Amino acid sequence: MKAAIMQPYFAPYIGYFQLMNEVDTFVIYDDVNFIKKGWINRNNLLVNGQSNLFSIPLTNVSQNKKINETFISPEEKWKSNFLKKLQMAYKKAPYYESAFPTIEKIILHSEENLAKFIEFSLKEIATFLNINTKIILSSNIEKNNSLKGQEKILAICKKINANHYINPIGGMELYDKSIFLEENIILNFIQTGIIEYPQFKNEFVPWLSIIDMMMFNSQEEIQKLLTNFKLK
Repeated sequence: MKAAIMQPYFAPYIGYFQLMNEVDTFVIYDDVNFIKKGWINRNNLLVNGQSNLFSIPLTNVSQNKKINETFISPEEKWKSNFLKKLQMAYKKAPYYESAFPTIEKIILHSEENLAKFIEFSLKEIATFLNINTKIILSSNIEKNNSLKGQEKILAICKKINANHYINPIGGMELYDKSIFLEENIILNFIQTGIIEYPQFKNEFVPWLSIIDMMMFNSQEEIQKLLTNFKLK
C-alpha cells in the first residue's frame, strides 16, 4: 500500500495533488507545530497577471501550538472578501463557472479548526479532480508522538500498513532509503515536471494555488497534468 504524509496546506499547488493522486492513503500531518508565514494558511492567486498572496486569518496563532490546535478567525468578512477577489481575478477564465462553486463551498464552510477546515477543502478539491485516495488525519492515528522526523514518519507508515512511502522531492536530504528498506518500506521522491497552461494572454506564472489551474483547465486536462511527474 502506497502512502504519503503531508502537512495541511490550503489550496496548494498541483504537486501536492500529484502526490495525493499517486498513493492509496494520504495522511494529513495535523499534529505537528504550526509554522508562521509558511504555506499552511496561505497561497498565491493570479491577479492582473502577477502572483498575489492571500491568507486565511487566524486567531492567537503560535508556533508552540499544533496545527490542529489553531483556529480560523471568527470574523466572516474575510470570506466575502476572498470570494470577491476570486471573482474579479478569474470571472473571465474559461472554467470559472465549473470551478467557482467548489471553491465557494469550501470558503463558506463553517469549520473554525484550521486542520479540519483544510481537511474539508482538500477532500472537496480531490473530489472535483476525481482523486479517489483515502484521506485521513494523523491525529486520528494512535502512535508515539514523542518520535520526531524520519522515525515518526516510519511509525505512521507501519501503523497504516504502508509498504511504499512517497515524499516530495524536497525531502531527499531528510529521509534515507536504506533505513526505510530496513523496515520493509520502499521510499521514493516525487518531482513535478514542467507545467504550463494559458493564463489569459499573460506570460505564464508558475507555482500558484490549484485554484488557478482549476480556473484555466478542464477537469480532464488537470487529470493529465496530475501524471506529469517523475519518481526518484
